[in-house]
Amino acid sequence: MQISNIQTAPARALVAESVRKAYGATVALEHADIALEGGEVHAVLGENGAGKSTLVRILTGAVAPDAGTIHVHGKPCRAQSIEDARMQGIATAFQELSLVPNLTVAQNLLLPHLSRGFAGMVSGRRNVERAAQILAEHGLGRLDPRVDVSTLPLADRQRLEIVRALSYAGSVLILDEPTASLAETDWLFEQIDRATGRNVAVLYISHRLSEVREICRSATVLRNGATIASVSLAEATDGDIFELMVGKKVRDGITGEGRTPTAGATRLKVRNLSGGAVKKVSFELNAGEVVGIAALEGQGQRDVFRMLAGLEQVAEGSVELDGKPYTARSPRAALKAGSGVAYLPEERKTEGILSGMTAASNVALPILGTVGFPAFVNDRVEFGMAKAAGERVDMAPRYLGFAIGDLSGGNQQKALIARVLATGARTLLLFDPTRGVDVGTKASIYAAIRAFTDEGGSVLFYSSELPELVQLVDRCMVLYGGEIAKTYSRQEIDERRLVAAMTGHVDALEGAAS
Repeated sequence: MQISNIQTAPARALVAESVRKAYGATVALEHADIALEGGEVHAVLGENGAGKSTLVRILTGAVAPDAGTIHVHGKPCRAQSIEDARMQGIATAFQELSLVPNLTVAQNLLLPHLSRGFAGMVSGRRNVERAAQILAEHGLGRLDPRVDVSTLPLADRQRLEIVRALSYAGSVLILDEPTASLAETDWLFEQIDRATGRNVAVLYISHRLSEVREICRSATVLRNGATIASVSLAEATDGDIFELMVGKKVRDGITGEGRTPTAGATRLKVRNLSGGAVKKVSFELNAGEVVGIAALEGQGQRDVFRMLAGLEQVAEGSVELDGKPYTARSPRAALKAGSGVAYLPEERKTEGILSGMTAASNVALPILGTVGFPAFVNDRVEFGMAKAAGERVDMAPRYLGFAIGDLSGGNQQKALIARVLATGARTLLLFDPTRGVDVGTKASIYAAIRAFTDEGGSVLFYSSELPELVQLVDRCMVLYGGEIAKTYSRQEIDERRLVAAMTGHVDALEGAAS
């Protein structure tokens, strides 16, 4: 593995040197360096909390560095805002989407440069036409520029965020976990190819090392806020990269490989469930097992979870929990039914965290009612209640006192999983629980899930990452067109089978194998 030194070169699209940022006594970045060539796709790798998000905020102009220099094509760049950074050629598609949900697709794409007509009034027609053209140029002509962003599924909101950044990226495009909500990468990689074709440098941040290797040639590794190395991905093994990220070899994740699950009593019995995009889905979830769902985007997986969680109405069918009829009108009702059903939503920022509250408050929120005298609840009591739950996901107690919105995405996700575990529910509905988290955090989440099922809990688990399903689940259902196309046992699960069933080719694959 060759480790190269970063040196300032005027011809480079972006050079950041010795960047430092501290928040009080907490140092988020210290001696962070990175350099990008025009037309290059370069990755930034590191654990959650390594400083990646802080670096992105500084390059984007959202946060001012305490020290260090940034140059774009040899010229000093001191962006004071996101708009200022765009003016200097740097545009960012954020992991935690920055779209305004109650504005239209066109307004989100074009702000703050909306077209104006007579007397300076905003011209709705012109903006719709401009937005439609931009969407068509980026392969999203199917989106209606007149609809509110809040009506779009999460994957389309992610695409819209990316398109907006693409339209502003003159020199540097920063993509922060761009596939976190995308089941397929083809569209994204095509847009990246177009950007690099016009000599835009792309800074690519992802925890999915397989896709990093597919799209990037080199990577910068951050650890504890500092640049550890810049490596050639062709020469560095996964083990090399993980060791650079964490400073030691990473222990293997807790998986289902070689495990013979001992299924207990039936916890959930779902019969002919219909609603939204779902058509007559039937399955059982037993105590002590993890049942996975694999699906391409928009095949009904979200509707299954939300109906079982009490967030969407069931059109037809029946559900039993612990052998009794189960109808949840809300997540609160789901928690109170039988042995309890708890839901982890797909989008941390808008559906999960209460960003202004501490992590401890977020974790303890659903169990505050168990306190005999609610008036006695204070920070110390909340901390004690949250600490035990946090330990189950390997969450360091020092983070519980921070506002959860200030934590890394991995620690936010740990807090949310600690919260569903703290409820005492015996059935967990986990929708993409490791989206956008690092390898170490994934291992902690896997271990928590396995410990939960070993104690008799039941988990319904959707993931957009097929290797995760292959490794972790005891059975896997594949949704296609809102229906269960195939169910595979632990011994049958592999990526080839899952992909075939997810794309409607399960019969062809099985025919070829026979």
